[in-house]
Amino acid sequence: MESMFGFQSQRRRMSFDSLKRLGHISPAVYLTLCSALAFSALGAYLHIALNVGGTLTTVGCLAAIAFLISLPPSQGHQRNRFALLMSAALLQGASIGPLLDLVLHFDPRILVMAFVGTAIAFGCFSGAAIVAKRREYLYLGGLLSSALSILLWLQFAASIFGHSSTTFTFELYFGLLVFLGYMVFDTQEIIERAHHGDMDYIKHALTLFTDFVAVLVRVLVIMLKNAQEKSEEEEKKRKKRY
Repeated sequence: MESMFGFQSQRRRMSFDSLKRLGHISPAVYLTLCSALAFSALGAYLHIALNVGGTLTTVGCLAAIAFLISLPPSQGHQRNRFALLMSAALLQGASIGPLLDLVLHFDPRILVMAFVGTAIAFGCFSGAAIVAKRREYLYLGGLLSSALSILLWLQFAASIFGHSSTTFTFELYFGLLVFLGYMVFDTQEIIERAHHGDMDYIKHALTLFTDFVAVLVRVLVIMLKNAQEKSEEEEKKRKKRY
């Protein structure tokens, strides 16, 4: 009986700690993240309608993010930083617009499934980071940084020596695992920063937005690649019949 009561009290303590950690994340973080995703969708639509996405929008997105980070998180700069984040999200959406346009022309269902799958993955991995013990996943920072460095070196080598189907597939799945890991790590880091008084919800939303888009792009490419291969196989079978 004592062990049962002890287990129940431990469960209550764990649930209380989880709610306490959740309270450290300002609701403004997720509201700002949703706003950024909406502006990103608008940017993608502008590319599909006006063909505006490309290198310039990518450079503009990076410039907006750099300018946002350079501004101090004071009350006076809050509107400017929010506007910069929305601008970065808009340009990011236009930058991935060519991929979305390709997916929509091939099979619009892929886009819906990829977005829903990414949203579910984000909710699960971010929720796991909130429910877990404090600082439990912060050790992943070093591993993920090393993995990201390996991914960048692989892409650099591929740009020199050329891509093969094997290396491209490895980069896709390896990058997906890395950014799923960043969803967990960044959520716990945001909780830890908020615990120490850092309530910069705009910067925190930017971090989660970057993770979300990185995972979404890779899921889209993987699903599109698999769908194209399946379509090619079906076409070959159809030709063999006739």
